[in-house]
Amino acid sequence: MQDAAPEPEMKAENAGISWRLKLVVLLLVIFGAVVVLVTNRWLSERFTEVTRNRAELRLALYSGNMISELQRTSVVPLLLARDPELIGALTRKEYSATSARLISFQSEIGAASIILLDAEGRIVGATNRNQLGANLRSAPQYIEAQRAKDTIFTVAPRETPGFDFTYSRAVRSDNQVLGVIVVAVDLMKYERAWAGLQDAVLVTDSEGTVLLATEPRWRGLPLARALEARDAPSAIRRALQGAADWAQEPPDAYLSGEAVMKTETRVAFRGWRIITYTAYDSVRERVNGVIALEIMGFAILLAVTFYMLSRRAWSRSVTYQRESAELRLLNARLQREIAEREKVQKNLAVAELTLAQSSKLAALGEMSAAVSHELNQPLAAMKTYLAGARLLLQRKRPEEALSSFQRIDDLIDRMGAITRQLKSYARKGGEAFEPVDLRNSVSNALAMMEPQLKARTVRITRTLPRTPVMVMADRIRLEQVIINLLRNALDATKETRQPQIDLLLSAGETAILNVRDNGHGIKELENVFEPFYTTKKPGEGVGLGLAISSAIVTDLGGRLTARNADGGGAVFEMQLPILTGEARAAE
Repeated sequence: MQDAAPEPEMKAENAGISWRLKLVVLLLVIFGAVVVLVTNRWLSERFTEVTRNRAELRLALYSGNMISELQRTSVVPLLLARDPELIGALTRKEYSATSARLISFQSEIGAASIILLDAEGRIVGATNRNQLGANLRSAPQYIEAQRAKDTIFTVAPRETPGFDFTYSRAVRSDNQVLGVIVVAVDLMKYERAWAGLQDAVLVTDSEGTVLLATEPRWRGLPLARALEARDAPSAIRRALQGAADWAQEPPDAYLSGEAVMKTETRVAFRGWRIITYTAYDSVRERVNGVIALEIMGFAILLAVTFYMLSRRAWSRSVTYQRESAELRLLNARLQREIAEREKVQKNLAVAELTLAQSSKLAALGEMSAAVSHELNQPLAAMKTYLAGARLLLQRKRPEEALSSFQRIDDLIDRMGAITRQLKSYARKGGEAFEPVDLRNSVSNALAMMEPQLKARTVRITRTLPRTPVMVMADRIRLEQVIINLLRNALDATKETRQPQIDLLLSAGETAILNVRDNGHGIKELENVFEPFYTTKKPGEGVGLGLAISSAIVTDLGGRLTARNADGGGAVFEMQLPILTGEARAAE
């Protein structure tokens, strides 16, 4: 009672602190977001420009190296076409020392390969002796060199993806073509050197066909088709990438789903162009590093702000300690009350076992009137079939009479099934558990409740799995629980215009059976499983059905709960442990 006076003042103080704290946090978040966005924009533009300048410098270096190699090799055919020994060998058709001479030239010049063709296009000298004897009469290097007086540059496709780059020149003597000298330019070495870089590099001719590329599949394709050879990123992937890599500028293109920057320049040779695609990895790493530092700084500032604003709460720690001591005393008292309540519940459990059988017999009495009606129908039908069979026998038609006797036999089986249901329901369940298919228990419970269900117009829907739902239980007591839930649902829908009961059985980690009705619902959920609690009129029930059902489900290792449905009515849910395959094998 002494703390009642300052309580409104403490609440007002807490409200003021909470309001100021929220305002400060909001201002810090807004300021931090603005700083991060401005930093991201400025650094992205700056680092992107630096990356683009570096890519342009690399392109100038690559282009210069290629031009130097092409110019250096273009002079070789002119010199070799004037070599006296090669001219003499073609004139005398003596080629024993030709290959050795070409090999010596190759080591001095540094050409990729050198071959000498005679007037018929046959290789008579080569730095690669495995090529000797081959005929290149139809090769473009041979044909174009004979037609021209100057050195000819040829780009010829290979059998594998790629091209051969060669300079060829006719060897003449007295204006007569003696042969052709062909010198290959090793441009593939630059492609191999580019492959070690992170950039994608390619060289195209004047028509846009890819001649050299770090990606082998691009060779020989037009530039547009070469870029399509890689799958373009989906819209979802682009959205996710945009959310994760938001520090980069809008990309020029996409390669293998990655955003890249395109840089190109002209090669001063036959209209060639060299293009590079540079990833934004370095830009993202540098920008994101700075932004991460900024975010960490704001986080530290926010933590310090929380610390400064929460210091006033320290003064209330003494009050909390005193309250915690009082709560410990209250907890000890509650534990004593819980122990006493558990003792009472143990005594009540013994009485519930006896009352369960009484409840079943009471339900059996309610079922007897409807069951007698069910038995009267087969008896009346049997009397009709007997009269028809007697008449057929008098008219000497025994085969038709046999069908009447068969129908009578079917009716006797049906009556036997009805009586067996009554006997199994009246028998008291034991304590021996066995594997039980919960689907069969639902079907048996519906069969036992069939007379009550037929006495009223009630829509019953049941949803069962196709595979067995096995649990370890006492079959009789389990069916008693389901019957009690069905009877409860029937009673709840007596005043409903279109009564409906839904049974839904599902199997996952546990077996779950839901029994839902569209009745008036449950007003006091906390007391629904208490013994002798009932909403029925006097004489219609004693309030033990749900209490007994809850105790049975608990004994089976499960749980029985109740709740009100969203659209009206009540839902009772029974959960039981699933019997696994290993447990069934052990059983």
